[in-house]
Amino acid sequence: MPTYEYECDKCKKHFDLFHSMTDTKVQKCPKCGGKTHRLISGGTGVIFKGTGFYETDYKKKRGSDSSPKPSCPSDCKHCPSKKKGV
Repeated sequence: MPTYEYECDKCKKHFDLFHSMTDTKVQKCPKCGGKTHRLISGGTGVIFKGTGFYETDYKKKRGSDSSPKPSCPSDCKHCPSKKKGV
């Protein structure tokens, strides 16, 4: 469930509420009872919690060549790209 940021039109109080996307918007300020409106925020991005997420898991290794290495000898007759006439 996302966290939504609200602002009161009367007292200008900012507050955050954690509720479902299908819940109705908060209409009253918890401090003064004035009318509120929901603010548009940039969000926080992705947060990974728990074990098993490491900084180096998906980093490109320095000096590594990303081009595929041939897995068969150069005189292979079974590969489609090495057949005669192709």
